Order: sequence, then structure tokens, then C-alpha cells
Amino acid sequence: MESYAFYVLDGPPGVGKTSLARIYANAIKATLYELSAVTAGKNDIRKIIDEESDKPKVLFLDEIHRFNKAQQDFLLPFVESGELVLIGATTENPSFEIISPLLSRLRVFVLEELSAEEMSEIIDRTEIKLDEESRDWLIRMANGDARQAITMLSNTLQLYQTVNVENLKKYSANSIFCVSTKKGEGHYNTISAFIKSMRASQPDAALYYLRPIDSRRRPEIYCPEMVILLRKILVWHSRLLWSSLMKFFGQLKLSDYLNAG
Repeated sequence: MESYAFYVLDGPPGVGKTSLARIYANAIKATLYELSAVTAGKNDIRKIIDEESDKPKVLFLDEIHRFNKAQQDFLLPFVESGELVLIGATTENPSFEIISPLLSRLRVFVLEELSAEEMSEIIDRTEIKLDEESRDWLIRMANGDARQAITMLSNTLQLYQTVNVENLKKYSANSIFCVSTKKGEGHYNTISAFIKSMRASQPDAALYYLRPIDSRRRPEIYCPEMVILLRKILVWHSRLLWSSLMKFFGQLKLSDYLNAG
């Protein structure tokens, strides 16, 4: 059996993790199976294993960090034997969310959030005409998520026949309620986008992702992530303060204290 590399793609939503998996599967002439760890389980994995195929089987497991330890343990023998070419995708730190025996067999590939320039290039490829104001608004609201930008752009065009800031806002005001009130990935992506906006010091975008509160969503759902972010800020500031103090005291001589006494 030919040996293939296994990967975990670590990065925020909409940066191309699924596309990379499809490119890889096509490159090695494999059959690609796409599952989400939010809804999939052991039975879904077993069905793929039992299915007869002359080609390698690439399993793209989105949100792999949602699999618990038992589910990840279940994957391990199939990865070790090469029956599955595993490509996991995650928005979390793989070192904390993937069990060590499985992680040791995966190559971690980190994908960065798309820049405004990259987002603009992706928007150009849709060949949908829009003015600079609409483009800037779309890029800012998509927050580095190309999939979200393309979805907003194409759906706005389909609904209103013209893409401008007003129509983009009308579409997003309706769609964010639908996305954020569903259980699963959409709900978590909305919260994730809110936190990313806070980290990037983008108040307009952060307020945009708080809109579900007006749709009877409890504000407490945002609190845990806000507390985590605040804790990180406090830790960073305390480390900076400690480093400054050590540098200050390091410049003082012990004799200064002795003479002062």
C-alpha cells in the first residue's frame, strides 16, 4: 500500500481548508469523503472503511476538534494502517484538541487569516461588479472569511439584482439571524467572528456580530469567549509589566541598596 502524508489544517473559517483537501485528493487520485465532526460519528467512519474502492480514501474531517477522545481513538488504527488518508481541519490549537497518538501522525499546516488584498482578489474572481464602498464594507464584514464574502455577494445579487452597501446590509441583517440561530457550526462561527473583530480592534464589525442579541438570543453566549480574551489581555499586560520591572531592577546594582541601608 502506497504511503501518503496526513495533515491537520489549522486556521480560521473561510481560508481554504476544504479547497486544499480537495486539491490534495485530486493530486493523489483518491476518492474524497467529506464529513463534519459536528454531526458525524463512528458509524460514518465505518461506512467509509467498508466501502469498496480501488483508489485511496481521503477523509476530510472538518472541525476535527469536535471529536472526543474515544472518537479520535477510533480513527487511529485506520490512519496507522493507511486505510484512511486523514486530513483534519480545525479552528482550535491542534496541540490541545487532538490526542497525541493521532497528532503525531499528522503534519500541522497553519493557514493565516486572509488579508484585505487577498479578499479583494477573491471578490474580483466572482466577476460581480461592485463599487469601492461596497467592496470595503464586504471585506470588513467578512473578516478574512472568503466563503462568507462570496456567499454574501452572490446571494445579495440573486435577491436584489444589484450589489451595493444598502443591499448587502439588508441581506446580512436577515441572514445572520438564520445562521446564528441554527445549532452547530454557524452558531460558533458567529461567536468566533465576534471575538476576531474584538481582537482586531474593529468595533463596527464586533457590533455587527452582536446583532443576534436583538433577535432574542441570550447575551450570555458571548461572555465565555469575552472572559477568555480579557484573561489573555491581562496575562499579556502582566508579563509586559514583569519584564519591565526585571529590566529596571537588573539595571540597579546591589551596592546601591547596601549603601542606602
